[in-house]
Amino acid sequence: MSLDDLAHNASSRSQSPEPDATASPAPSKPRAPTIHRPSRAEAEAAVRTLLAWTGDNPDREGLRDTPARVVKAYEELFAGYRQDPGSILDKVFEEVDGYGEMVLVKDIPFFSHCEHHMAPFFGKAHIAYYPDGGVFGLSKFGRLVDVYARRLQTQETMTAQILAALDARLHSRGAAVLIEAEHMCMSMRGVRKPGALTVTMQFSGPFKNDPAEQARFLALMRGR
Repeated sequence: MSLDDLAHNASSRSQSPEPDATASPAPSKPRAPTIHRPSRAEAEAAVRTLLAWTGDNPDREGLRDTPARVVKAYEELFAGYRQDPGSILDKVFEEVDGYGEMVLVKDIPFFSHCEHHMAPFFGKAHIAYYPDGGVFGLSKFGRLVDVYARRLQTQETMTAQILAALDARLHSRGAAVLIEAEHMCMSMRGVRKPGALTVTMQFSGPFKNDPAEQARFLALMRGR
């Protein structure tokens, strides 16, 4: 089972009530259909179609190589689909001389794309946790954020996925994830409110159960 599956299960368990022994068995969840991944040529043809749909000429000099460039860019922008968070969170350092206080990594920059409009959203992620016998290398947090950011996303889902992945792998006493981002689907189109920030957060352990711990996390995150 991949860490994506573990993270999903951890998140589901925190939200699902205990099963009723007298209730009828729940119907089995249908298996997700297998998605056919188009070839590079098919992807480039799709971009060419969109260029023509906008009303421009895909054969003019400036656009002639655009389909190939877009497909190449998408390989990088959506590389998270081909990355396993488990391969990133693969090492826990246990020699920490009994350190058990909060570890906070803040201002982690990221770029992602809204799954509703495929427009970019970008901002910063802030992650804290209380170690329980081991710590991650600090670079792992930036890489974990990128795995989930480099997919078609909602900010809410991305926040929950990062926390669930940490809880599933680190087995810490608790973790906190806060993401603040500007969404181009809100800045460039629609209501057109550039500069508006969306803030999402997810907590586990003492961060979830103790308002004082949430306040401490937020104060440290803001540099106070």
